[in-house]
Amino acid sequence: MTTLSTHVLDTAHGCPAVAVALTLSDAEGDVVFLGETNADGRCPGIPPVVPGRYRLSFEVAAYFRARGVDLPDPPFLDVVTIDFGIAAGGGHYHVPLLVAPYAYSTYRGS
Repeated sequence: MTTLSTHVLDTAHGCPAVAVALTLSDAEGDVVFLGETNADGRCPGIPPVVPGRYRLSFEVAAYFRARGVDLPDPPFLDVVTIDFGIAAGGGHYHVPLLVAPYAYSTYRGS
């Protein structure tokens, strides 16, 4: 089994993104985990995963609206999805999301 973590940073406000709802799904679309980021922008409790393809979905428009950001309807970014693979023997995977109302970035972290 491989461990997986994520971290959401709000680049528009320069802080961790608190209370971002997220979903981890497998290649078949089955939900593996539902969670929400904590005060540090991290989401504890993601279970170990086996090699395969996965999707992390982050509810970013709801987060920015909760912060009082005036977004258009529909928002430019509503749900950010990151499709990624876990390779056999890949060790720990960290999938951070850096997000603003009109842009995002991700990478494989450590």
